[in-house]
This record gives sequence, structure tokens and C-alpha cells, in this order.
Amino acid sequence: MRHTAFAPAKVNLFLHVGRPDDQGYHPISSLMVFADVGDQVSIQASDAPGFETTGLFGGDIPAGDDNLVMRAARAFHTAAPGPVPPFRLLLDKRLPIAAGLGGGSSDAGAALRLLRDALAPELADAVLEALASGLGADGAACLWGRPVMAEGRGERLSPPPTLPTLHAVLVNPLVPSPTGAVYRAYDAAVAAEGEARPWMPAAFESVEEVAAWLGVATRNDLEAPAVALEPRIGEVLDMLRAEPESLLARMSGSGATCFALCAGDIEAEGLVERLQSLRPDWWVRRCRLDGQEIIR
Repeated sequence: MRHTAFAPAKVNLFLHVGRPDDQGYHPISSLMVFADVGDQVSIQASDAPGFETTGLFGGDIPAGDDNLVMRAARAFHTAAPGPVPPFRLLLDKRLPIAAGLGGGSSDAGAALRLLRDALAPELADAVLEALASGLGADGAACLWGRPVMAEGRGERLSPPPTLPTLHAVLVNPLVPSPTGAVYRAYDAAVAAEGEARPWMPAAFESVEEVAAWLGVATRNDLEAPAVALEPRIGEVLDMLRAEPESLLARMSGSGATCFALCAGDIEAEGLVERLQSLRPDWWVRRCRLDGQEIIR
């Protein structure tokens, strides 16, 4: 029986956003990949249900009923085929909050996988996928931690192009970038270009090809409004784009985390060391964005 599950950081290599529909939802087109850095969810036997947050950012998130891990646990209870014994969940929160990394959705996905493996192994993957979809726009994409094209409201998933392993650097200036506020700023200030999927090849041979294609054919439509709301995101982007190791620098999701693609691990390591020296007040991590499933 598994007692821990990894919740990888999600990175939007691009994010195209359309005009809101009649219900206020924005259609998107996004290529999502997952990093080998993230949070950790654990389960313990307990006399009564419980939930606790720990880690670098554990004190920054509420541990109440609205937490996505708790919502995932309640959803699991409704779907479990039989009685569920009491358990205690622990979230080791290593990713910044409101960071554009899908942390809450990935935490929820890790909790669903962990609860299924520990308490109801007969529960089908399709059931978990339906539960994850009901938890939010990124829920389905973040359940398995594998590269995916997400469209519609984020629930319409399809295979992405074949990708090489991408070496990258994640940087967050440790300021929140709430999704709702960024979308409102986008609606108020930007004429939506639409969520159309860009042309993409069936496979990429190198990170240089990926970076060149992203720079020419794609964008993150939420980057400009997020920077307008929080100029420190722009400061991160300016610094990353000025560094020789950066093949491409862009914001992920609705921010505030930005990423730089590098030619290899040595280049990423050098960039991290320099950024940590120059800006010790920022969260900076070297990572691998794998072309395959990152869950472990």
C-alpha cells in the first residue's frame, strides 16, 4: 500500500485564452507539462478524519474544508464502493501559493490517487478522472502528471506532440497572482485573440526546436494582465530574458511563476546559481519538464 504521492508542478508552455462564454468561463488552449519538483501528499491511519499542512508554504494555505485536498477526500468518499475507514492526510507544501503551477489541482490529484491505492484499489481510473474534473479546470490535466493538450474549459484533453526532456528554471518573486483577478484584468484590458490551437508538429527533436516554436507560434495571453497587476512578475521575466542560458522565458498559467527553457542541465544549474545569488528573496528551482509521465 502506498503511503505518499507526489504532486508535480504544472507548467503551461503556452496558454491561449478566448472570450468568456455565457456562463463566464474562458475557453483555453494550452500545452501543459509537469516538473520533477512539487508537493507531497501522505496518508496515515487515524481514529478520526484529519488534515494537516506542513512545509515551506504550508502556513500560507487554509487547511479547512475549501482546501482542494479536502474537497478531493470528500469526493472520494462519495465514490468509494464501500465503507472508508478514517484517515489523516498530510500536505507537504513545497510550491508557492497562487503561483500558476496548478499546485492545488495537483495536490488534489495526488490525494485521489493515494486514497484509491490505499483504500479502494478496485476504483477505476475513469472514476478518478471524473472526480478530478469536478474539482476545477486543471483537475483532469493534473491527475496523472503527464504532458497533455488541454482545451475547452480545461476538461477536453488530448495527446500533445512528442517532447524531449526539457531542462528549465522556475522563478517566483513570492508574490501572489490570483487567477480571478488576472482574468478580470485580461477581460478589461485585452482584446481576446481567441483560444485557437496553434499549428504544431507531431514531434520535437530538441529543446531548441521547442523554444523556437513556442516563441513564434504561441503566447501566454494572461502574461500582460498579470504583469500589469504585479510588476514584479515583469521584473522576473526581464531578468530571465536577459540571461544567456535562457532559450525562452515565459509566465506559467496566471502567474506569478515564470520559467526559462535551457539547452541542458548544466545551463539550468548555472542560471539557478546566478539568480539565487542576485535575488535570494525569490523562489528559484532547477527542474526537468519530462516528455513522459512524471508521477512517482
